[in-house]
Parts: sequence; C-alpha cells; structure tokens
Amino acid sequence: MTKVAIIGGTGLTSLNGLEIIGREIIQTPFGEPSGPLVRGNLAGHQIYFLPRHGAAHTIPPHRINYRANIWALKEAGIKQVIAVNAVGGIREDMQPGVLIIPDQVIDYTVSRTSTFFEEGLKQVVHIDFTEPYCETLRKNIISAADSSSISVIKEGTYAATQGPRLETAAEVNRLEKDGCHLVGMTGMPEAALAREQELCYASISVVANLAAGRGTEDLTMEMIERNLNEGMEKVRQLLEAVIPKLD
Repeated sequence: MTKVAIIGGTGLTSLNGLEIIGREIIQTPFGEPSGPLVRGNLAGHQIYFLPRHGAAHTIPPHRINYRANIWALKEAGIKQVIAVNAVGGIREDMQPGVLIIPDQVIDYTVSRTSTFFEEGLKQVVHIDFTEPYCETLRKNIISAADSSSISVIKEGTYAATQGPRLETAAEVNRLEKDGCHLVGMTGMPEAALAREQELCYASISVVANLAAGRGTEDLTMEMIERNLNEGMEKVRQLLEAVIPKLD
C-alpha cells in the first residue's frame, strides 16, 4: 500500500474521523519537525498526519521547519503528500470556503531555507520544477471531488508570501498582475523540498478570506476562522473520498 501523509495547515491541526494508532517522533539532521507524525486510519485506510503549525497552532509560517517536516515524512516511508493550505482568494470566483487544487506556484518568500542540497555535494543539484505539483495526485484529488459532488476549482497559481503579516492591497494587485490567483504563506518551500525528496505532492487550498483590497470587510482572525470552519469540513469530506483512490 502506498503510504500517504496529510500536512494540515491553519484550521486543520487535527483530523476529525482519524482513528489514531500511534505517534512517531522522528529525529532529523535539520532539527525538530512541527510535531510527532500521527499514524491512524481514515476511511478504512492508514495515513500519516502532521500539523504544519504544531498541534497547538503556535508555529508561524516563516518559522516552520519545512526541511525537518519533509525529511520526517520521507524517513517514515511516505510516498504521497496532500498539503492543506489556508489561502486568500485573489480571483473573483475564489470566495471564502471555496476549495482550489493549484497547479502552479510563484515564490515570494525570503530568508527561508529552501533546499536540502547545500553541503557535502558531489555535484550541484537542480530539480525540474516546471510543474511544481504532482499531476497524478492532483488528478486523483480532482477525480475524487467530481465523484463525490464536491465543488473545487481545478487549477490556479499560488503566490507564496513571507508572512506572518497579511499582504497590502497594492501587493495583491502586483500578485494579480504576475498571474497569481490565490495567496498563502506556507506553499513554499514545502513543495520544492517535497520534489527534492521525490515525494508526490499536491495541495488542497481553502479560501479563508478575500485577499487584501478584494473585499469590504476588515481582515480579522475571527472572520478567517469562521470561513475556515466551513471550508475545512469540505476538505475532510474530500480527503475521505480521495484516500481510497491512492492505494
């Protein structure tokens, strides 16, 4: 059976319906992961779960040890990774609660360690990142959504920003001009590190709010949490639908 892991973001620090079998603490050469890997059964299938921001949601996006997280998943024998990301919607149809399966990413982050290939190399390593998400896994997620009548937007360009502050309206205008459709803080370097470790990686992005300048409401954590409650329930349904397809 192909080992599958879910990386949970804001709004998904635990997974309802997951029957926990155990927890694995994995030491890495890059420090501590965000927490132990939770091993359990979801929809009758064994998966691993890792809360990206820690179990108590205390690790901000720019302080996440992305290398340790990905290394730990690889060490556990994971082959496929579904990342769940809370995002802001830039494009008009990306309203709060909508699910998006992005197919491209633009990295605007700074000062994040973004590669495993730094020291002790026999030669310089360059990965092919033309298609940053695993297309096989993306298609499986989309197929599961279609068969379960779960509405998703099937493509979009994810803008990965530094955080932890939200963007200005002018910054979002720039992102839109660059061709971005959604904006979040955790999509990179996670996707690139997964590619370096040859993991099949894809994202289910949940719109938590309209991006800055795209709505009339002030952006507050209370509003974001309210929108995520609705969106994450659909994420859980989608995960239960797609996990059986990954065997």
